[in-house]
Amino acid sequence: MKKAILATKVGMTQIFDENGMLIPVTVLQAGPCVVTQVKTEEKDGYASVQVGFGDIREKLVNKPETGVFKKAGTSVRRFIREFRFENAAEYAVGQEIKADIFAAGDHVDATAISKGKGYQGAIKRHGQSRGPMTHGSKYHRHAGSNGTSSDPSRVYPGKKMPGQMGHVQVTVQNLEIVRVDTENNLLLVKGAVPGPKKSLVTIKETVKSLQ
Repeated sequence: MKKAILATKVGMTQIFDENGMLIPVTVLQAGPCVVTQVKTEEKDGYASVQVGFGDIREKLVNKPETGVFKKAGTSVRRFIREFRFENAAEYAVGQEIKADIFAAGDHVDATAISKGKGYQGAIKRHGQSRGPMTHGSKYHRHAGSNGTSSDPSRVYPGKKMPGQMGHVQVTVQNLEIVRVDTENNLLLVKGAVPGPKKSLVTIKETVKSLQ
């Protein structure tokens, strides 16, 4: 991996390309991320670049994390993440990673925590069918049978049942970057990106190109 950046989700909109085709895009505020530490094979056992992203008041950051930023000579940041860049040795502490690390036409993988939808039934959560709604039927949106009774007298692991829906880490692969606004550090990504507005999104160059 040679390209990656942290971003926040602004929202969705649509743009037109040079051929007049309408393209739905997700707008991401990508960076700037500041390099807080460069890890090496000799000292740490692996090579990576540690970056900080997002503004936050200093009193809201604990002392160990505050020490990381003071050592790097930068202001405190809300998020700290590591990227295992192949060219990690080329980065320096205090260097900024901005949206211009990507270009229009690049394909990326977007990772974020999906929207939490609370406790939901099996119909909404798993797309199961309901029972008849008329003619005296008393089976509408209930879970129904959970399995056999006498043998094995238990519910099989993995049974699709009601429960917590959403709020899990989701990665959408091979999204295309349509436009890069270097002045405002914005990335316009074709299609939908997981997570609600203002959520943290990790953008990396794709590992599985479908082209």
